[in-house]
Amino acid sequence: MPVSLPVSIQTRMISSGPKQTVYYPKAADMHNRNFQRIINRTIVHETQKLIHEQVGNIPSTVEEMQGSFEIKNNQREVLSLSLSNYTYHYHAAHGMTFIRSLTFDLEKEKLCSLKDLFKPGSNYVKRISDLVALQIKQRDIPLLGEFTGIRPDQDFYIADKTLVIYFQLYEITPYVVGFPMFPISVYDLQDIIEESGPLGRMAVNN
Repeated sequence: MPVSLPVSIQTRMISSGPKQTVYYPKAADMHNRNFQRIINRTIVHETQKLIHEQVGNIPSTVEEMQGSFEIKNNQREVLSLSLSNYTYHYHAAHGMTFIRSLTFDLEKEKLCSLKDLFKPGSNYVKRISDLVALQIKQRDIPLLGEFTGIRPDQDFYIADKTLVIYFQLYEITPYVVGFPMFPISVYDLQDIIEESGPLGRMAVNN
């Protein structure tokens, strides 16, 4: 029996030469066409924002730009995806990559921030920060300075029964570490997650 996904995903492309190609997703075949348009406008806006962040006011020095995306979750009325953009500027020591994630609650028809995943008033920042600090210690991750906690709007995505908290290059670790990713089981957060929200739906055992 074929699996029915909440959202069909098509691939779109922006290109300005053989070494400058950005792929991004487009939602299709949704029942709610109005929310589908909102999702696609949001994706295009974030894709353009990443390009602008990389190019700034010096587009002439861009030697290479590669943009891609990953669908992290497309089930239980939750669409979570990440957009990445790698750009190398002429004479730079190395290229730079940025990642942005978007998580949509298809049931409530909204783009979710991190706080939307938790009960109002719950101290989700401290709980997640403690779990991240523990992983930093267990995994012996080198830091640029002392880890003081996540931001209330920290980058994240949802992948099945896991909330993945991540940091940009240089945000807390040296460049060589890459993107520090911290997977946290929904069951480690079950007492504070919003039951009717995306993580609540992921935690249901069926």
